[in-house]
Amino acid sequence: IERLSAAKSTADLMSRYVSKEMGYGVPQEGWRICLAHEFKEKRKPFQAKDVSLSNIWDHVGLGIRYLKWWYKKTQVEKKAPFIDMFGAQPLRQIYGAPLGGIGGGTITRGWRGEFCRWQLNPGMYHYKTVTANQFTVCLRRGGQTVYQQVLSVERPPTLQGWNWGYCGEYAFYHALYPRAWTVYHLPGQNVTLTCRQISPIIPHDYQDSSLPVAVFVWDIENKNDYDLDVSIMFTMVNGSGQKDDKSGGHWNEPFHLEKEGEAVSGVLLHHCPPLNPYTLCIAAREQPDREVSHQTAFSPKGTCSSLWSDLITDGRLDSPTGSSPPTPRGDKVAAALAVSCSVSAQGHNSLEFCLAWDMPKITFGSREREHIRRYTRYFGTKGDASPSLSHYALTHYRQWEKSIEEWQRPILQDKSLPSWYKSALFNELYFVADGGTVWTELSEDADVSGGMRSEDGGLPAQPAVIKEYGRFAYLEGQEYRMYNTYDVHFYASFALIMLWPKLALSLQYDIAGSVVQQDPTERLHLMSGRCSPVKAKNVVPHDIGDPDDEPWQRVNAYLIHDTADWKDLNLKFVLQVYRDFHLTKDSQYLQDMWPICQAVMESEIKFDLDGDGLIENSGYADQTYDGWTVTGPSAYCGGLWLASLCVMCKMARLVENEEKYKYYRDLLDRGSAAFDQLLWNGKYYNYDSSGRDFSNSVMSDQCAGHWFLKASELGEGDYQAFPKEKIQTALKTVFDLNVMSFAGGHMGAVNGMRPEGVPDRSSVQSDEVWIGVVYGLAATMIHEGMWEEGMRTAEGCYRTVWERLGMAFQTPEAYCEKGIYRSLAYMRPLSIWAMQLALNASQKGQTN
Repeated sequence: IERLSAAKSTADLMSRYVSKEMGYGVPQEGWRICLAHEFKEKRKPFQAKDVSLSNIWDHVGLGIRYLKWWYKKTQVEKKAPFIDMFGAQPLRQIYGAPLGGIGGGTITRGWRGEFCRWQLNPGMYHYKTVTANQFTVCLRRGGQTVYQQVLSVERPPTLQGWNWGYCGEYAFYHALYPRAWTVYHLPGQNVTLTCRQISPIIPHDYQDSSLPVAVFVWDIENKNDYDLDVSIMFTMVNGSGQKDDKSGGHWNEPFHLEKEGEAVSGVLLHHCPPLNPYTLCIAAREQPDREVSHQTAFSPKGTCSSLWSDLITDGRLDSPTGSSPPTPRGDKVAAALAVSCSVSAQGHNSLEFCLAWDMPKITFGSREREHIRRYTRYFGTKGDASPSLSHYALTHYRQWEKSIEEWQRPILQDKSLPSWYKSALFNELYFVADGGTVWTELSEDADVSGGMRSEDGGLPAQPAVIKEYGRFAYLEGQEYRMYNTYDVHFYASFALIMLWPKLALSLQYDIAGSVVQQDPTERLHLMSGRCSPVKAKNVVPHDIGDPDDEPWQRVNAYLIHDTADWKDLNLKFVLQVYRDFHLTKDSQYLQDMWPICQAVMESEIKFDLDGDGLIENSGYADQTYDGWTVTGPSAYCGGLWLASLCVMCKMARLVENEEKYKYYRDLLDRGSAAFDQLLWNGKYYNYDSSGRDFSNSVMSDQCAGHWFLKASELGEGDYQAFPKEKIQTALKTVFDLNVMSFAGGHMGAVNGMRPEGVPDRSSVQSDEVWIGVVYGLAATMIHEGMWEEGMRTAEGCYRTVWERLGMAFQTPEAYCEKGIYRSLAYMRPLSIWAMQLALNASQKGQTN
């Protein structure tokens, strides 16, 4: 059945492909789409008008307060609000795999080939297709050009001197991140081009994974009985489609770099705004029987027919020497690079290009301090690294591909895993690089301890892991611009701890340092309307800041909720600390985090109002279901609390503190009994214990605490918080109701479901599907031996996002059954790596 459904889904996206050519070296697994495909369903972003009448009254105050804040932010301070309810990005069903490594900025190339999403300034996105950024092919036979075509299906109003309108029915795109392939069968030419793009996203590699580069390898197959000369031209505008492209003072220059017996040449595009200047670089590898030529500067407006004619004449460009003059204000400048080779009859040849960008020093919106990007450790901070970066990329990409293949092969070759899962697992990983990600060096004067040092129960000023591996931060979402949003990182963190564990630990040290800090400044919180301190001591912050301000300097940028409302954050910190130790076996990390964990647990215990060992909730305390109020103990926070007590017992034993073990054990025993008595109804754990109309809703994420215990190989014997039979019964109920009774069982799990089988619409977010939560739920099912149910649950999300709604490489936070989605390109779906951890554990259990 799975094979049949996979074949049908792929056929839908490939139904308009008319060629039989399948390209050169394109893998079987991944996400594949014909360039002529059009998605039928067009969804809209969630807006205020989408709030139901029954929920509007609860949000009137929030709406008024948000409007005042939004006006001050945008009109007075002239800043970008970190959540813009009036400027949600419309759905553009165009994105492909982003280019670049981790933390150096990203450029996204769409599946039709356009360069269309830019994040060079840290954490700040703009969505502009730069028309002149293209690849063009020129075929020559016997000294005459017989075919020249921009490899784009577009027909733009500019650059009319170029041959646009390639027929998309003869091409397809295939993504298996961090690589992607575009196969172009040239109609009537008997030639097939396969463009393979490679970014250095390599697990456990903390050098090459930081590089802001991508390589394009063009494989050319000549199916004719005669030889051909083939040229590929790469054109690039100096800039990224923003207003500052016309600000003046930008200039280009050709370069040639030869070292270690390898030579590359190309053009440097120096982009010189006052804030965060950078150099773009297009380069090619010089090899025998290849000719590299360039055009230093051309104007990307008008017909631009002279560049087209230059290539069509002889398949090469003029290659002028010297730099271009700085651009006058109001003008743009672009550059072109062409590489030519001969391809024998019935033969194959290849050409190699690199795109690199060098923005070594960054300042965020506040402009308070300068940060140094991670890759500069290897390529310097002077802003002159582009030639070396491109040389390194073009001479090392084969090694990267070997590492990528070794990492992916065991999963891709596992016949027990469905094809959609393999695509989802690797392609969702795009967000590690393209989540507004920054990876910086720790400055010499930095102190991450928050002012409380190890001897006082705090941290070292500069923990060894941060000194060696730097500081790491990624956004909650490209539209929800807050760094390291901790309640969401709880889900997404599986990708980091499994693939770049040192970055996961570095992030945890940063969070731990902020825990001990306090900021008594009173601030109005938009949801409640209360004024309260920005940051209380021994409380985990919601996030570490906004890229339009100063991350790491001012924690807890989030204004919607008071810090005191986030009772789950401390618990999520404790659970991650132990899981990370379990997976890394880093004993120093455990020693450093143990006192912080004790402190945050003490700040939670005050919410055990009746002394039964179970914390109670009030207000908007449960997860981030805005408007879904909670009273008394709840399945979600209560479950996280019990799981946290479990891991505190385990850590107490590891650090040989028997007194603390007994203390947490007593709380766990009493809390577990109270949890069962107050929340278990025979089929699942009630949403909360208030007895209100919706307190017996079925929450899809009710077993989140147990999930983390299983991910840490706890949850049984001495470290059991929940009876196994009750967890399995609850998961079966969630599968029957939240999954199979929602949208025909084809859209994942809805957040809240009523026992009678209709979605819970009591809040703004209770009838949404959260993709990242669904992947975590699927992982929990797999841990409990419910493999088929887990896969069916997660498959619904993948099919909906990637195949039906056209949201590839912008997986949102949420969608409803019909009509709307919320927050494109979101962190939480990285939780799919928790499914892989669960699969690994189940295979390990079978082996044992």
